[in-house]
Order: sequence, then structure tokens, then C-alpha cells
Amino acid sequence: MKYIGAHVSAAGGVELCVARAQALGANAFALFTKNQRQWQAPPLKAETITAFREACVAGGFSPQQILPHDSYLINLGHPEATALAKSREAFLDELQRCQQLGLCYLNFHPGSHLNQLSEEAALARVSESINWALARCDDVVAVIENTAGQGSNLGWSFEHLAQIIDGVADKSRVGVCLDTCHAFAAGYDLRTLDGCDATFNQFAETVGFGYLKGMHLNGAKSSLGSRVDRHHSLQQGNLGEAVFHYIMQDARFDGIPMVLETVEPDIWAAEIAWLRSLAV
Repeated sequence: MKYIGAHVSAAGGVELCVARAQALGANAFALFTKNQRQWQAPPLKAETITAFREACVAGGFSPQQILPHDSYLINLGHPEATALAKSREAFLDELQRCQQLGLCYLNFHPGSHLNQLSEEAALARVSESINWALARCDDVVAVIENTAGQGSNLGWSFEHLAQIIDGVADKSRVGVCLDTCHAFAAGYDLRTLDGCDATFNQFAETVGFGYLKGMHLNGAKSSLGSRVDRHHSLQQGNLGEAVFHYIMQDARFDGIPMVLETVEPDIWAAEIAWLRSLAV
């Protein structure tokens, strides 16, 4: 089964995310469990945790259909010790919040070397950060998101993802979220079915579909290989529609949350319905 949804707002409480996803006709969703632009947040209240868990059960959302995202401030490859420690503590807090809410994934951007470390050293540091955090939190899987490669960001190539995974001690606790816009901007040509075949076969060989735990389905305002992260609606922009036809008709993408981060929330319900129609 295809789990399709969007990154919905948690304003007013994370427990409200379920109803917002249902209103879109979604059977998957993403959320922030805290303000993504701030380091600190008050602990989750017991009544909030209970309300979220109950809403998920009532709405028919299992943990495997939900893809929480961590703060954009976190950099697990940071070259400076003090800033790295701050990022690790914040990442651990995010993992613990997911655990409290009964969620099994935490989607995150791997980080940046900030032109102060080699890519190799920074990728190793990301792996070390994941190991540090997973050792202090049970159950939740750390899900690495591929990036567009803007600036000094890590994780834009499948080789980067594979190298990070290779350095994680418990391979059962690490996975990947593929973003279609980011992959395209990083140089993976998904504009044709043949291009999708080549790209996803490369992913299978380099990383492995066993690690694929989620997807972000986004069109692209940016151009192929531009390394610029600019999302668009699914049927607009430079990426085209072939990749969405491909994903919806390929069983390798079954059973994982696939969420929109497209630029027009007002048409998310229509985009979800369109994606679902492609799977017929």
C-alpha cells in the first residue's frame, strides 16, 4: 500500500496533526514535534502525549505512516566541539520526543562541514553523532534525508548516505528519506522513466532499498545539478511528472510514508488525490 500525505502544522498541539492529515485525504503525514527554528522547547505534557497517541489510533495511523522531522538548526557534522555537542543534545531530545509519542522514525538533515572539515571527516562525524544519540535512546530509527548539496551541506550523493550508514553501529536503527527535489538538484535526472530506472537502481546498489524509510515528494523550481534547494508543486517546475508516475507504480515504495513539502498547501489534497490516481 502507498502511504501518501503532507507535512502538516502542529500549531496548537501535535495531537491536531492527525485531523489535519485526514482533512487532506492522507494516510501518512510529517510533523515537527517542537518549534524547528528554536533550540529549546518545553517538554511534552503527559496529556499531549496521550492525546496524540489516541488520535493516531482513532485515525488509523501506525508509527510507520508518520515521519517526524527534527530542527533545522541541528548540524551533526559540525566542525566545532561546543556546537557539535549542542546539536547532539538537541538531536537526542528530538529522538526522545518521538519515543514519547510512540513514533518509530526521526527524519533529519545530516549537516554541513562549513568548509572547515573534509567531506570524509564530516561524514564520519555525522555517523559518530548518530551512534552517540542512539546509544541514549531506544527504538527510534534515525532517518537521513538526502540534501540538494547547497553550500557545504552533506548528504547530497548516494555515496554520502552509504558512508554515513556504514559508520552507524546498529544498522537496524538507521534509514534514509529520499527527497525528489533534492535528488534532482543534486544531479540525479528523474525527468524520464529511464532516468528514474537509472537513479533508483543506483540507489539500490549504493545504499539499498532496505534502508528506505520514507520519501519527500516535491517538484523543483531549481534546475538539474544546480545544488539549489527550491521546492515546487508536483505538476509544475523543472522536475516534471515522470518520477511520480514511477514511484506510484513501483512496489519498492510501498509501506513507507511519502509526504509532500510542496509550496501550495491549498492544493495538497488535490496533489495527494492525483498521486493516488497514478497507482491505479
